[in-house]
Amino acid sequence: MIVIIDYGMGNLYSIKNMLKKIGIKAQISSDVQIIENADKLILPGVGSFDNGMNNLTDLGIIPILENKVKKCGTPILGICLGMQLFTKSSEEGKLQGLGWIDAQTMRFKFDEKKSLKIPHMGWNTISLNKKNGYQQRIEHLQGFSGIG
Repeated sequence: MIVIIDYGMGNLYSIKNMLKKIGIKAQISSDVQIIENADKLILPGVGSFDNGMNNLTDLGIIPILENKVKKCGTPILGICLGMQLFTKSSEEGKLQGLGWIDAQTMRFKFDEKKSLKIPHMGWNTISLNKKNGYQQRIEHLQGFSGIG
């Protein structure tokens, strides 16, 4: 079972509905026992880095994620803020992140001539034009969602 982690920071039902649309069952939960029994995890998120880390801490979810992801190798997909929390820290916060990715989340910095809307919202399509080092990761993600 895929568990979409509810830590009060995400568009949980949008993700669950998209998974349902492609024929994948998922459950939304903040219950550590349900998260512990998950085969795969999704950590979505919308909002600030520090609020996200505080919510994960307050709900007691971090130790279970550390065990599931780092020790057991359970696949996890971070979406938006969820992915940012995988890093060591953020320019937009003062708290430490999960530190699974040796990086700092940084704000987008654009040339004044470009007018790009941040945040970008919506679903996109990815088309791979050539095989490269990312192909294996994309294939792994396709296996994650049952697509392909």
